[in-house]
Amino acid sequence: MPKALSSIINIAKYTIADEVRQRSFIIMFFISVIFVFLIRGCYQGNYMVNGRELEAEAIVGTVSKITFHIIAVVVMLIAALLSMRVFKRDRDEGMQSCIFSKPITRMQYVTGKIFGLWVLSSFFMFILHAIIFLTVFIKLNVVMPGYLAASLLCSFNLLFVVTAVLLLSLMMPDIVAFLCVLGIGIVSFVADGIFAISHSPMAQSMIQQSGSQSELTGRKIVYYLWPKLSGTQHFASSFVGASDGFQGFVYIYPLINVIIYCLILGALLFWRFRNEDII
Repeated sequence: MPKALSSIINIAKYTIADEVRQRSFIIMFFISVIFVFLIRGCYQGNYMVNGRELEAEAIVGTVSKITFHIIAVVVMLIAALLSMRVFKRDRDEGMQSCIFSKPITRMQYVTGKIFGLWVLSSFFMFILHAIIFLTVFIKLNVVMPGYLAASLLCSFNLLFVVTAVLLLSLMMPDIVAFLCVLGIGIVSFVADGIFAISHSPMAQSMIQQSGSQSELTGRKIVYYLWPKLSGTQHFASSFVGASDGFQGFVYIYPLINVIIYCLILGALLFWRFRNEDII
């Protein structure tokens, strides 16, 4: 194994071990697991609508997508919380000085931190989604092969959150960095909702009558350039259920948008950390 790659993996392992030892992480993990186990009561398979019993597939598709979105959003918040104090804790505990006393570059250190936090939060989310996957299989004997694939796709949102919080934590207080990324996510979800409403037939007729096409064009540019966390999550959720798994490929732009943002934020993070003082 190349020495640089070995250093990155070792830093990632230390980051994962350090976070797992934190009491706050253990509490968040157990609360999340308990919440997911409580959801299993929704998979009863005997819902009645207008006197007609719904099929198991209809229940699985609806409930599974709802739980998928809830888990994805919660884990994004947890990933932001885990990331916002990483650099500060290493600096205060003297770990940065210890690491850089060895032949390890700043880029290797930052890459290891990003990789460790990303793997930990992605594994966290995958475990919660796997519990839902097994619950559906055991209670309703229904297999959802796209559910775990959707979880892996949604991990790119976690990479964006980790990289953004690490970058902002170098320039502002930790809690402010967390709130900024939280605001980016909220705007993304709200903008997707407004965009969907604006493309309804009634909204389109109102827009044509008011003649505000130029103003909407500017809003569309901002909408498409904004980090598409919500769009990526919806694209990933399109794989949940066998009937609509392949329809999500037409919405691949949000995933490309998030990947590009991850590359840009990563480059800015490397550049910014290169100028940091190591105490």
